Amino acid sequence: MDSRMKKYWLVKSEPDVYPFSQLKKDGSTGWTGVRNYQARNFMRDSMQPGDGVLFYHSSAEPKAIAGTAKVLRAGVPDPSQFDKNSEYYDAKSSRENPTWVMAEIAFEREFERPVTLEELKKTAGLEKMMVVQRGARLSVQPVTEAEWRIVLKLGGAKA
Repeated sequence: MDSRMKKYWLVKSEPDVYPFSQLKKDGSTGWTGVRNYQARNFMRDSMQPGDGVLFYHSSAEPKAIAGTAKVLRAGVPDPSQFDKNSEYYDAKSSRENPTWVMAEIAFEREFERPVTLEELKKTAGLEKMMVVQRGARLSVQPVTEAEWRIVLKLGGAKA
């Protein structure tokens, strides 16, 4: 039996690249194309099946968390690094020793209303949340359980 505590994450996507509505339609997706070592390490070393995911729309007006997903698989080789036609192709990466990993996430729930970045910044208990920090640009970032519960409440979802 796994005694590991469930963890929580925030993933960022630009709505014109992969919107939350597309995850809802698809049911699940591979979180490919992450090319930041710290974000990769989170997916490779810390993310586990069953973990909760906040889906955040960046480069949008307004920037907001649209809903939640859950991790199905994590730390698996990102196929885009091997695809010469992909913008995420990495010639230095090999199938024997892949540089980049991905997580597979599944749609869980859409919020009654998106939780905007401005709202996150003004909410007590979210002051240390990575997404509200200036210059925090990671596309995959940890979220505490307390932050998770606050965001779910703001979005009209039950924890």
